[in-house]
Order: sequence, then structure tokens, then C-alpha cells
Amino acid sequence: SNSKSALAQAGKALKSSIPAIMKAVPATEAERATTLIATVSKDIQAALEAIAAGNGAAANAAQSDSLRQLSALEELIAAGYAQPTPPKEYAGLPYLRGRAEVEFVIKRPGEKFDVEGKLYDTVQLTTVIDGYTAPLTSGNFVDLVQRGFYNGMRIQRSDGFVVQTGDPSKEGSDEKAPNGYVPAGQTAVRKIPLEVFVKGDKQPMYGSTFDDDGRGGYASKLPFNAYGALGMAREEYDPDSASTQWFWLLFDSDLTPAGKNLLDGRYACFGYTVEGAKFLADVKEGDVITSAKVISGLDRLVTPQ
Repeated sequence: SNSKSALAQAGKALKSSIPAIMKAVPATEAERATTLIATVSKDIQAALEAIAAGNGAAANAAQSDSLRQLSALEELIAAGYAQPTPPKEYAGLPYLRGRAEVEFVIKRPGEKFDVEGKLYDTVQLTTVIDGYTAPLTSGNFVDLVQRGFYNGMRIQRSDGFVVQTGDPSKEGSDEKAPNGYVPAGQTAVRKIPLEVFVKGDKQPMYGSTFDDDGRGGYASKLPFNAYGALGMAREEYDPDSASTQWFWLLFDSDLTPAGKNLLDGRYACFGYTVEGAKFLADVKEGDVITSAKVISGLDRLVTPQ
């Protein structure tokens, strides 16, 4: 299957890049880096074995763990990295330097969640938000989370492809509610530009898709290639229309082969779900985000002065 070949490729890629990784890691962290690489290799092997045995839950768990270890490895490499500041024209927007973690708790009014035959009162998910690759999208998101914007908001779409929320105008009977976030003292919805990053470039590209830039089909630095990847929703024909709506991608490698999907380079991917992704399979419209909170990295949020 696609999942199997993708994992086998990932294992090979990891093996061949070990010398480059070790060179990029500060000497004082070499031992920790070696341990992390070994754990990722183990996770890839465990995921392959789980797929062969038809155990989707174990495969997902191994994938989640490998994403977490890779994230830690990237943090080691990034210790000496000076992240570029977003372009001056976006100085009025918050941005994220590095990474943050956001934890979600979701409840279903009056019912339990049924995941792989087990019942749960709440769903808990941990996500890593990646400001290295999508600083404005991540900064906007972390800023909204820490303001409590998503607390009490319902899941507004769940169609087997994405689980989406974030539109305050869909929350009640107030038809005049804005369809985004309006900062205090202002009347207009705060919007952010489309932010996509071609692999190999030095920084993200703003306001245009890979196709617009004549680079359709190029690889994305942060691809939509994992179950529970986070994406920013926007209006189809206006790349700079995103404000507060976002989605979890219910990635299926048979439907959306990595690098061949219709999201990379057209929508901003800004993070991954590293714990609890399997629960997304049973999250439905009307379920409620009882809490969304930044559990680490809030000190990396840069807000406009």
C-alpha cells in the first residue's frame, strides 16, 4: 500500500541523512540526537509491522511518536538557527518564533465517543504548531488560542476528509457575527496572507500558491502528509482571506498520496497532531471544543507592539 511504501521511503531517507543531521546538531547534543534518531527508526519499523498485521491503531501511535521525536530532533538542529522575520508589510500581525504545543479537549453533548470499539467521555489531542515554516499562520493561531477564541466552539464540518471549525458566525443565531477575529477597538476582521513554503527555499512565500508562482507540483517544506495535519481554511479564490477557520486533515495515503495531494502549496499547513490523532475519526459536527490551550511555546509568540 501507499502507507507501506511511504514508510519504507522515510526509513531510507532517515538512514541516508544521519551524517548530515549529526553535522547540524551542536556537539553537546550529539548523544541525545543519536537516541532520537534510533527512536524514530524504531517507530518506523513498528508502524510497518503494525500495517502488515492490519493494526491501524498501533500504526497511528507509532507515527505520532515518530513525529514527536522528529520535532525534538529538529529543535536540536534549530538551536543555532536565526528564523527570518516575516516581511515588513505584515508587521501588524502576530508571528511565532519556533514551535508551540496546543492541547484540545473535545466533548460530545450527552454522548460518548466510540473509537476502535472503546468509549471515551472526552477526546484529548496534542498538536505541534510550526512557526519555523509557517510563522504568521502559527502566530495567528497561537494568539487566538491564548485569547480563548476557540473555547466552547463547535466542530462545524466533518466529512471524512477534514474536521473543521473556527467560524464564529456559525456558532449561534447572530447573523451579524463576523466570520473571523476582530481585534479590540477595530471593526474589520483580522486576515492573514496565504503562507506556503517550497522545500529548498529560504523562507515562506506569501499571497500566492505554488501554481501561481509557476511551481505547481514542487514539494512543500511542511506537507499535508499525516493524519491530523493542521491546515488554515480560506476562501477558494482569495488566497489572503484566512482569519480563524482551520481544519484537521484526515489523511489517507491511498486518497491523497503525499506530494500529489491538492492541498500542498494551495493551503497553509502549520502543524501536526502528535497525540490523540486516532480520535479524529469519530469527531462529528456539533461536538464542542471545551478547551484549547497553549501548553508550551507561548513565550515564542511575537505580538505587534
